[in-house]
Amino acid sequence: MSAVTDQDDLTSSPGARGGHQPGRTVTGWRRRIPGHGNIHVVFATLALGAGSYTVLQSMVMPALPVIQHDINASQGTVAWLLTAFLLSASIATPILGRLGDLYGKRGMLLVVFGALSLGSLISGLTDSVCVLIAARVIQGLAGAVFPLSFGIIRDEFPVNRVPWAVGVMSAMMGIGSGLGIVLAGPIVDALDWHWLFWFPLMISGAAVLATLLFIPESPVRAQGTVNLPAAATLSLWLLALLVGLSKGASWGWTAPGTLGLFAGAVVGFALWAWVESRSPVPLIDLRMMKIPAVWWTNVAAILLGFGMYAGFLVVPPLLQTPREVGYGMGASVTVSGLYMLPSTVAMLVVSLLIGRVNARFGSKGPLVAGSVITGAAYFLLVADHHDPWAFIVMGIVQGTGIALAFSSMTNLIIGAVRPDQTGVATGMNANIRTIGGTLGAQIVASLLASGTLPSGYPRESSYTISMAVLGVATVAAAVACLLVPVARAARSGGPAGGAPGGPATNASATASGQPATAAVTATPATGDLPAPAAG
Repeated sequence: MSAVTDQDDLTSSPGARGGHQPGRTVTGWRRRIPGHGNIHVVFATLALGAGSYTVLQSMVMPALPVIQHDINASQGTVAWLLTAFLLSASIATPILGRLGDLYGKRGMLLVVFGALSLGSLISGLTDSVCVLIAARVIQGLAGAVFPLSFGIIRDEFPVNRVPWAVGVMSAMMGIGSGLGIVLAGPIVDALDWHWLFWFPLMISGAAVLATLLFIPESPVRAQGTVNLPAAATLSLWLLALLVGLSKGASWGWTAPGTLGLFAGAVVGFALWAWVESRSPVPLIDLRMMKIPAVWWTNVAAILLGFGMYAGFLVVPPLLQTPREVGYGMGASVTVSGLYMLPSTVAMLVVSLLIGRVNARFGSKGPLVAGSVITGAAYFLLVADHHDPWAFIVMGIVQGTGIALAFSSMTNLIIGAVRPDQTGVATGMNANIRTIGGTLGAQIVASLLASGTLPSGYPRESSYTISMAVLGVATVAAAVACLLVPVARAARSGGPAGGAPGGPATNASATASGQPATAAVTATPATGDLPAPAAG
């Protein structure tokens, strides 16, 4: 079969693509497929897979009691359906992101979409809790969809479209999670819990086929190999930390097992840092993590993850509490999910407008504003959680804040690192959000369990304190955001912030102490991408 150069591709005008590499070849049969390499088709493919993953992340949460009863499992065992998924995603995301940087993002994207499809297929077929947990581990490998997608966007999209595309993909983390909560009740009521996996399987299967047909090969490759000792030690401390966080509420935070896991996490982290610092080919370059824009954005990420994911453990149960208890709305699982719909819609609307927002304000301003707005949503429920309108307004405000923050956060990370570091840098950022969410969920679970009524429901004050804690965490994220330094593009129009389109990123060079090109003004650090075109 004949091969054609990328210069003949249909995606955009010559030179418009950020990751263009002269001489890159595309096999003739895929080149002739309508839509191959078209940025709109590529983006739709990435969004399909990311949506399937994030929906699966949250969809099982409202259905855990139903699954527990149906497969005759204990509450502690069935909780591993969430824990196993988060553990797998946390360990796989930076490793598979690095593999994508090294060997090709399209190939690794096929692997993660395939894993998501396989795990969903097994989950839909089984009634065994052990097999279901194993399937959730397989599904969790798809957490790498985000760093791989960000890398493909940076490689393939025109420079002025990167912030918009990255922003919408980042918001998919919140949109998909919210949509999963909304859809779980109707699906379980109308069909059964197995369909919680059949529907995402259809979407991820379509994403596999679309990736094969429409997404070009990666033009940007990192040098080196996979550092296996670093991967092993990274897995060790993440495993110890997340298991300790997930079991602390049930075992007791001062129980020997919990303290032992936390001690293991500390030792494992130190060992991992030692291995990475002495490796000529680190899995995660710790110097990159010390870049001020990367560091402070990751601090904000853990606090925002704390606020968003833990919110799913507060709002739906509060809505479902019977009014006879003295508070709550007495809503069903389905109705409580519908109360979350305004949040999901707000995330979608804001993410579609993020290009114009970034064009006007850059990425740092929306990150700060989004953190403050998210905190305000929780404080609103502290003041009033007895009226339906409060939950509806809270959802709109929270969705707006999360979309602004998540959409802007990844743009700051991408703008601070070299193109060949995109996968691992954004993978760690997504990972840190997951760790923050796990930490927040366990703290909230402990607060709700600390004081219960004779009926078994948490005291109203426990919900109030939990919402106040989430509000404080997200406002603290805003403080971290204020410390993110930003580089600005000069009027000459050169790319800044590590956007694709030029040789090694200017902003990341500034931040890491490397010589910067004339396209960036002499500002003290790094972080922002060039302003995109409207939309």
